[in-house]
This record gives sequence, C-alpha cells and structure tokens, in this order.
Amino acid sequence: MERVPRDVRQLPKAHLHLHFTGSMRPTTLLELADKYGVRLPDALTGAEPPKLRATDERGWFRFQRLYDAARSCLRAPEDIRRLVREAAEEDIADGSGWLEIQVDPTSYAPRLGGLIAAMEVILDAVDSASRETGLGMRVLVAANRMKHPLDARTLARLAVRYADRGIVGFGLSNDERRGMARDFDRAFHIAREGGLLSAPHGGELTGPASVRDCLDDLDATRIGHGVRAAEDPRLLKRLADRQVTCEVCPASNVALGVYEKPEDVPLRTLFEAGVPMALGADDPLLFGSRLAAQYDIARRHHDFSDAELAELARQSVRGSAAPVDVKEKLLSGIDEWLA
Repeated sequence: MERVPRDVRQLPKAHLHLHFTGSMRPTTLLELADKYGVRLPDALTGAEPPKLRATDERGWFRFQRLYDAARSCLRAPEDIRRLVREAAEEDIADGSGWLEIQVDPTSYAPRLGGLIAAMEVILDAVDSASRETGLGMRVLVAANRMKHPLDARTLARLAVRYADRGIVGFGLSNDERRGMARDFDRAFHIAREGGLLSAPHGGELTGPASVRDCLDDLDATRIGHGVRAAEDPRLLKRLADRQVTCEVCPASNVALGVYEKPEDVPLRTLFEAGVPMALGADDPLLFGSRLAAQYDIARRHHDFSDAELAELARQSVRGSAAPVDVKEKLLSGIDEWLA
C-alpha cells in the first residue's frame, strides 16, 4: 500500500530568504492602505498575485513600483510590529522554527524618525514577535545595489553596531544587473569583521558570473538565490566544496520569469551537485506563496522524496545563524518527521 506523503507544513525548517515588506499578508496591505488613504495599483488589490516578469528593465521597474507602493503603507511603529508578528505566525504555520527576515532600514527611515530609530523599531518588533510566538527570529540588513556603495558602508556599520540586538547578517539586494559586487566589498568587509555573515543576492537575473563575484569579491557564506550557478559545473563544485548555502526561491523564480515553469528551476541540479539549499518564499505578498509551498514545488515538480525534503530542511537549518541548541532541536524534529 502506498504511503500518504507527509505534510510539508509539519516539517521543521529554517527560513533564510524573506524580505520585509514582501512578507506582508495581502489583507494587511489593503487594511493599511485604507488606514492611510493610499491608492494602491490594481495589481495589488486583486484576489490573485500580480502578473510579474523582471527579465527586462521594464519588468523589474514594475516589480519595484509595486513593492514601493506596498512599503508606503508601513508608516508607524505599530504597522511594523503587525507586519513582523504576522510574518512570524505565517512561518510557524508552515513549520518554520527559525526565520531570518531581510530589511533595508533606509527605506523605512523617513517615516520612522531616521535610520537609527527605524532600526530600533524593527529590532524591537522582531524581539517582541519572537517572544510572543516562540519563533526564533533574527535580522539580515541588506544594502541596495542601486544606491551608492558609501550608503552600504553606513548600513554595514549600523548592522555591526546592533549585532548584539539580533542582526546576524549583511546582504545586497535589488537588480543585480546594476552595480558591480566589487563596488560593495568595503561594506561587506566591515560586516564580516563585525561578525556578520555575508549573504548577497546573486545568480538570479544574471548568470553564473554574478555568483562568482559574490564569492570572490564579497566572500559570501550564503547566496541569495544562486540558481543560475546550475549553468556552470565548476561553479557548482566550488559552492559544494565550500558548502555555501543558496537561498533558492522557486515560486519567485517563476513569477519573475527567471524560469518558465516550476520544473525548470534547477533544484535537482544543485541538490545532486551537493550545493546546500535553503528554500525561501522571497516576497509572498507579490508571488502568492509562502514557505511550505516551496517544499511542495520540490515534491510535485521535481519528485523529491520525503527523505530528500528532510535533507533540504536540514540544509536550511545548517545554513542558518541559529544558535547550536536551536539547530539541534530543529534537526531532531526533522528526524522525527521522517521516522
């Protein structure tokens, strides 16, 4: 008799690639827009996630415009607290025992009283949500590669300053077709010297070269996305040898047109090359699916067995900045799920 597949929502896992505004519930966005009298683009008010494509400049611009419209509805500390609390609740429902949420505090600073005030509001919100829900939560501060590298250095110093308040890593996001990785090497040096892990985006909208740049110029310990490394066997071997975790977001890759269909995302290629992966939801608000759905894609479109899904979950835990006791608890929970 064929066994019923185990529920992926019950599988303990870590979530390492979730953007701040992009984690918002669609219903929350509509309520906040109403509260502040913000007229949202039609693409954000429908029952379905917006139709996106970012493989050309215009598509990426439209994606950013929707993201900015959503972010403009986060105006007060209580909005930030609500967003973080709800992100934690959604993650727990999907089996996450550890969440590293990614934020560029610069974007929220004008409405929250400046950069330092914004950082404190965000960290307080994360601390409260973690205590109230029981979910282990930390923050990854991400610089914007569309801005000047000096801005990134300022953010790196700020991130290091608050490392004892829950910041565990430093990233680099936005359109990787702009701004060379090496332009941000000083910022990443500051972050690494301060004990933060290096987790820039690469290998999403551009090919394997951008992943190599993240390794060579920013000494990445994790790569945001990294899927395009699948096009270069030598690069895959390098990622596997160094055990650099790729934060792979299958639904996002398809929504943005990086791959046509879920089965085109090279999960198997990375997995079989020994590259550790941490499946992530990226921006559920815009892509319409959360963490467990990414494991579902691995099962349904790539024939990952329950044992292989468990290994993906282990890789997410190992690639996280969680304390040893949290990792051990999650890893034993994964074994129990499989037993």
